Amino acid sequence: SPSQGYYTRRGGVGESGDFITSPEISQVFGELIGIWYISEWMAVGKPTTFQLVELGPGRGTLTQDILRVFKQLASVLSKCDVSVHLVEVSPKLSEIQAVMLTGGKVQPSPEHESVYMKGISKTGIPIFWYRDIQDVPPGYSFYLAHEFFDALPIHKFQRTEKGWREVLVDIDPEVPDQLRFVLSPSRTPATQNFIQPEETRDHVEVCPEAGVIVQRLASRIEKDGGAALVADYGHDGTKTDTFRGFRNHKLHDVLSAPGTADLTADVDFSYLRKMAQGKTATLGPIKQREFLKNMGIDLRLQVLLQNSGDTATREQLLHSYDMLMNPEKMGDCFHFFALLPHHRLVRPDKKDKPESKSPLPPVAGFNELLLK
Repeated sequence: SPSQGYYTRRGGVGESGDFITSPEISQVFGELIGIWYISEWMAVGKPTTFQLVELGPGRGTLTQDILRVFKQLASVLSKCDVSVHLVEVSPKLSEIQAVMLTGGKVQPSPEHESVYMKGISKTGIPIFWYRDIQDVPPGYSFYLAHEFFDALPIHKFQRTEKGWREVLVDIDPEVPDQLRFVLSPSRTPATQNFIQPEETRDHVEVCPEAGVIVQRLASRIEKDGGAALVADYGHDGTKTDTFRGFRNHKLHDVLSAPGTADLTADVDFSYLRKMAQGKTATLGPIKQREFLKNMGIDLRLQVLLQNSGDTATREQLLHSYDMLMNPEKMGDCFHFFALLPHHRLVRPDKKDKPESKSPLPPVAGFNELLLK
């Protein structure tokens, strides 16, 4: 809802909000993602320009950590023209991002422009804000969707003796100011369009909007090059009922006080893979702890521990490492998933020069990171 929706009114990321995300827990998370993009950029031969496009950037913490890595590796990126493009619908969050990333030095754009705000990051990189991914200009781009897809609306379906029925929201006739779930009396258009014929589960959640966005990402990567990295909690087509609400870091009934809690559902990565429609290669999902381990988190932690003078900082570093990596915490429920051009994984068949087939560099995170 443009006026009463959660992200237009609240959008509570962080300690004082309704949920906390990995970048808010540890700077290492964003730094390793920054390194992932640079590693991919190097693997495809260091194009002279790239756009970093983040979908739903939260408070801007993740982009800030990535930009810090770009600054530290400025000598590597010196011949590359880098820009940042943020896709954000929440006016409140875009203000927070502007302060975080530019110190608040931004200009609103004229109404007719697809970009609604622009500025320069504290590290000197141009930043642009949009409401829709389609407004982001075409070009070689790295896309990032961290805890983005889980916030998009879903359809829920239940298998019954009469076939598939959609789970709908209705007003409770007994208590008029309360909502309840009901099953559709017959098939709905969504039931006909979104259930795969080979589905074996009895309860399914489908996020059509996620499908549309993945199709757009795949088309853009196929046409202009780049890669997309998706990090979210989810499953590979195995889970059923995952729809839930969070408020003040506690589970909250999804039907009570609409618009005041964060509503979320686990991302079905098998659906995202189908929606890429073979336009790009896909990697993952792999567990967050495996991805971060492959990216060298253990080494980074050791360096930070050696450089931290006081016990409190060291304890905080170990605590945040545990939050990210512990299988019982975020380590196993969060996953990484990537879209890459096919030629990134398989060389086009060169019949004339078979001897020129040098192996392609492995994709960091999904294999161990190799940075020359």
